[in-house]
Amino acid sequence: MATTVDRLLPTDEAEALLELTREIATRELAPQVASMEAAGTFPVDAYRLLGKSGLLSLPFDEEYGGGGQPYEVYLQVIEEIAAAWPSVAVGASVHSLTATVLATNATQEQRDEWLPKMLSGEWLGAYCLSEPQAGSDVSAIRTRAVREGDEYVVSGTKQWISNGSCADYYILFARTGDDPRRGLSAFIVPADTAGMSFGPPEKKMGLACDVTTQVIFEGARIPAAQLIGAEGAGMRVALSALDAGRLGIAAVATGIAQAALAHAVAYAGERVQFGQQIGEFQGLQFLLADMAADVERARATYLQAARLKDAGHPFSRQASIAKLTASDAAMRVTTDAVQVLAGNGYTREYPVERLFRDAKVTQIFEGTNQIQRMVIGRDLLR
Repeated sequence: MATTVDRLLPTDEAEALLELTREIATRELAPQVASMEAAGTFPVDAYRLLGKSGLLSLPFDEEYGGGGQPYEVYLQVIEEIAAAWPSVAVGASVHSLTATVLATNATQEQRDEWLPKMLSGEWLGAYCLSEPQAGSDVSAIRTRAVREGDEYVVSGTKQWISNGSCADYYILFARTGDDPRRGLSAFIVPADTAGMSFGPPEKKMGLACDVTTQVIFEGARIPAAQLIGAEGAGMRVALSALDAGRLGIAAVATGIAQAALAHAVAYAGERVQFGQQIGEFQGLQFLLADMAADVERARATYLQAARLKDAGHPFSRQASIAKLTASDAAMRVTTDAVQVLAGNGYTREYPVERLFRDAKVTQIFEGTNQIQRMVIGRDLLR
């Protein structure tokens, strides 16, 4: 593909990590994408490879097996993975979201027990927040955890869970009290917990290898030692983790847009009409220029938010701006990439059709873009 990304990275180590990521993405991930996405196969080997390579653990403390890297480096790794295989980048971002919950809210004993497995790639996580009637409205969660001695008994259904039936553990948010905001609690639940089952994979328009299912709890018994943080602190835990998760999705969306731009530029330099390459027509050049501006804008917003996070500053509004900007850009750029390829872009022989379908959900999950606008507006007026 014709376009490359000029990155300013903070260290030589970060340069090496991005080079490793590009090598893995090009040699190991990209050749599988078309066949795996067509079959909707869960890419377990891809996650194991990323784990063994240290790319699933970058923003976490080295004492637990993490990479000790700034968030701005981790997000650029996610973007590179997304440019090759968006489904895997989404799964990696969700996994990081689950590890963030534990790393920032768990007891020392819980971190010692669980984090090394998460960060080594031995375990892959899923984030059980949404429900059939509680997507954007977290306070409407109905899944209930009732304390019985040293256990919680959990019943309820979670919806739209990435990594669904394929994860090794689940970060579960369940109601332990009736207060809409102060009655939620967070738990870590291994996949072999009795009383858990899964719905069939959703038949989605894109991200076929991001297996998405219901997770169903029917009297599942969870040891009280697996409660993360204080009982009733689940709302705070969920929303604080989502700020980091939104940056992951912004990086995924940017990677999708970058890949679509690269395919469009390459095609414009090869396709000949009226005796010249179509890229020589000013109308098409302007279209490509707008696509490039969208991609650069998306990358700049997520990097700004990440640098605020790395510096210990509030970044919630900037995370929402990044997620909104990057996901809207991904839809515009992939739509225009299909247009550049014209009839070929509408066929499954060319990747831009898949990228177009993959891009849409970035405007929806980790909080719809309408929710992002609410977050931004409220923060401005606070």
